[in-house]
Amino acid sequence: MTDTQWDASAGPGSIYWKRNLTISLLGSFTTIVAMTLLLPFLPLYVEELGVSDHADIVQWSGIAYGATFFAAALVAPLWGRLGDIYGRKLMLVRASLGMTLAISLMGMAGNVWQLVALRLFVGLAGGYASGSMVLVATQTPKDRSAWALGVLSSGIMAGNLVGPLIGGALPPIIGIRGTFLAAGGMIFLAFLATALLIKEEKSPARKQAAKASGGWKSIADKGPVIAMLATGMLLMFANMSIEPIITVYVAQIVPVETQVTMVSGVVMSAAALGSILSASWLGKLADRIGHWPVISGALAVAGLLLIPQAFVTSSWQLIILRFLMGAALGGLLPCIAAVIRHSVPDSAAGGILGLSISSQYVGQVAGPILGGFIGGHIGMRAVFLGTSVLLLAGAAYAWMVRPRDAKASASD
Repeated sequence: MTDTQWDASAGPGSIYWKRNLTISLLGSFTTIVAMTLLLPFLPLYVEELGVSDHADIVQWSGIAYGATFFAAALVAPLWGRLGDIYGRKLMLVRASLGMTLAISLMGMAGNVWQLVALRLFVGLAGGYASGSMVLVATQTPKDRSAWALGVLSSGIMAGNLVGPLIGGALPPIIGIRGTFLAAGGMIFLAFLATALLIKEEKSPARKQAAKASGGWKSIADKGPVIAMLATGMLLMFANMSIEPIITVYVAQIVPVETQVTMVSGVVMSAAALGSILSASWLGKLADRIGHWPVISGALAVAGLLLIPQAFVTSSWQLIILRFLMGAALGGLLPCIAAVIRHSVPDSAAGGILGLSISSQYVGQVAGPILGGFIGGHIGMRAVFLGTSVLLLAGAAYAWMVRPRDAKASASD
């Protein structure tokens, strides 16, 4: 069976796709919660591990937090490629087991170097949520793929929202080290559910095609894939470029100093909440009208919403605008994955989706660095307006490079 024939036979999707989506959703939510719950107490743990100087605590906290994303960006294409050859379920089992061990061991770290090393190991061995995106994208019927990926994206974003809340509540009850052990236990449950309940049909034909495939070389039309890699990086850049300046920006428009941190948290959460609520709906819309109009429209709307954010005079205005921006961007990740899924042969889907995840990590790292630099040296309004220009340019680019069949359907 050729790779093209395999794609045709896989068109309806796996008969287990709904079960796989459910387990992937729960597993991704659980692992993301476990990954992000350390945010509220990471500086405290760094201090507990023997770092006393305030500047060193901040520096080591940043290194420990960023180490996971740095390592994950390096290996995501590799795990995706191995998933194409040996099976996507195996990658989820590997990731959940590796994260169980690493996060549990963080609670036993003796110094900050061990903490950073374990955070690196989480990035190298982990990737459950990104692996779930690959599994769901390749197992779901193509006409339902954007909706399914939207549901999964909602679970991932919900984990990012809930994780810090749990991380703020658990340490006073069971201690910081106990919180790490509890997080490891949560991921172990995800490991058991993944190993026992996810079903992936074996396909010797796909395995052979994946081994023989040149990965990137096997893509007939690389334009849409390149556009989606750029869009994923731009999406994360736009989300993260504002993060370093939110608290300082809120302090300028909130008259009561004691309310600044609370309002800043609400502002940050508003965008995530908007994305959670819109992701599955926008995914369903993309399945009906096409992915490219949704991608271009979402980027354009988000870009326009950034302009008034630069000129708000009260916190409620910023909260509403961030919520609407999050709602606009919520459908982008599922649409990006769906376009890649439709543009590459099944035997190369995992590797290319892994490359897409790496590009998103690049945006996630570059966004805060550049946003903080521009905010500090040029002004905070420049961050909003500059990011707006980038998103509007991205919308125009995505619209111009959309495939011919998408252009034809849009004109009908």
